[in-house]
Amino acid sequence: MKILILKPSSLGDVVQALPVVRLLKRHFPTAEIHWWLDAALAPLLEGDPDLASVVRFERRRWASPVHWPEMWRSVRWLRAQNFDWVIDLQGLARSGAFAWLANGKLLVGLDDPREGARGFYDVIVPRASFYTHAVDWYLAVLPRLGVPTHWDFDWLPERPAVAESVRRKWPAESVRWVAVLPGARWSNKRWPIEHFAAVTKQLAAHSTDLRFAVLGGTDDLPLGEFLWRGLPERCVDLTGQTSLPEMVEWVRRCDLMVTNDTGPMHVAVALRKPVVAVFGPTEPRRTGPYSQLDNVLHHPLPCAPCLKSRCAWPQPVECLTAISPRDIADRALKVLNAPQHP
Repeated sequence: MKILILKPSSLGDVVQALPVVRLLKRHFPTAEIHWWLDAALAPLLEGDPDLASVVRFERRRWASPVHWPEMWRSVRWLRAQNFDWVIDLQGLARSGAFAWLANGKLLVGLDDPREGARGFYDVIVPRASFYTHAVDWYLAVLPRLGVPTHWDFDWLPERPAVAESVRRKWPAESVRWVAVLPGARWSNKRWPIEHFAAVTKQLAAHSTDLRFAVLGGTDDLPLGEFLWRGLPERCVDLTGQTSLPEMVEWVRRCDLMVTNDTGPMHVAVALRKPVVAVFGPTEPRRTGPYSQLDNVLHHPLPCAPCLKSRCAWPQPVECLTAISPRDIADRALKVLNAPQHP
């Protein structure tokens, strides 16, 4: 059996969709599964034990007509594979069109009414309710294909070579690490950096064996430097320094993540790491840390969650600023001090 999965972006969405691949491979051990993925995220899944290949979607490059011949060569390659199943977990018009062009024997897709992609699909999988979590929506595809769902799998398997590289590049003492994610794609999803700094100081004062790893991309460099300067002896600024696989292995070595609503939050969940997350304009029941919603802190406002990337409230981003560092630190300490289960 040959299967194509389309889920090109974003980081958090891709991670949340991985259980679909794990369960397909458990049910069909000899299946050849390919994943259509944004080239920027390809390192996350290249070499994955359950994937035959990662099919790169060159979104930025193919935006120019000069490179359209490359796109059509990719489409021709997809069609030549003669896929038995094509599964569109993106649910957008663009992904639906590519899924249809792949010309598989059966096309299954998520029903997002905003995009109208359902017209491409043979089997349409609606979201059970507005509050259905993304992970559960993705998994809802499997019963339509006769595949049972369970949690007996490794969501994000370790990459030993990458883990060893991380150990060599950033030797760690016998301490407990807290991953700190102060960035986010939307500016109104970013809890004030001063609040993050206050949390690290409060946690450091409470326990001498805690160290803080600040993770993020190059856009987060000023945030990482701010946190490092506030606690240089206990903080390692890794913003802009890790590859995607290295970021995953750094999260694996941590005991806790304190974070905004951002992609690496879902990496921590996949690694079964506890998360304390700050939410403002987004709805945690839909896209929060799966199975850890009790560790989400948010401030109720009449407009929240607005699901919008720009704040129109008279007191900008009050849904975030009203959450105090003490609240986050207390929740983090509760998690860190909880009995650890294997």
